[in-house]
Amino acid sequence: MIPQRSIILLARTALVPLTALAVVGIGGGVGQASASVSHAAATKPKAAVRVTTTDLGKTLVDSQGRTVYLFTADSGTTSACTGACATAWPPLMATGTPTVGHGAKAKLIGTTTRSDGGQQVTYKGHPLYHFAQDQKAGDTNGEGITAFGGSWFGVSPAGARISPSASSSSGTSNSGGSSSTPY
Repeated sequence: MIPQRSIILLARTALVPLTALAVVGIGGGVGQASASVSHAAATKPKAAVRVTTTDLGKTLVDSQGRTVYLFTADSGTTSACTGACATAWPPLMATGTPTVGHGAKAKLIGTTTRSDGGQQVTYKGHPLYHFAQDQKAGDTNGEGITAFGGSWFGVSPAGARISPSASSSSGTSNSGGSSSTPY
């Protein structure tokens, strides 16, 4: 009898943390599902956008230095990225008015209401996203990817999509870093 009680007690002990993970939504892996986006935004400090230099050149990043992207399938300030898309490309969510850091332009920052009611940060009218496979500040793994019905690009300080210049792929240093293509 005692071994069976021990197994039941052990199973119940393991069930509590697993249930908590499922409720919070962090057991899902790569990114945020749209249902947990609002919760995640509510627990984070205000969104901030600033400019830093990445392998793409001068690039818009969040307050942690993570690259933010625009999505060509978006229509104006309306996001076309929900569900699985928002898991792979988590929206940059805002709690209150987003702030502007070094190199970014205050007149270009704003927010838009997502279909789930959350507020997503925009820059020059483009909703902004992270890429789930960018693991650290300065990563640009999402640049130029085509997925979910559109393409993904880093954002220049002017609010245009960044297109890598030919000289950046030749292995030489490019003092300008990138050319910006109006979206």
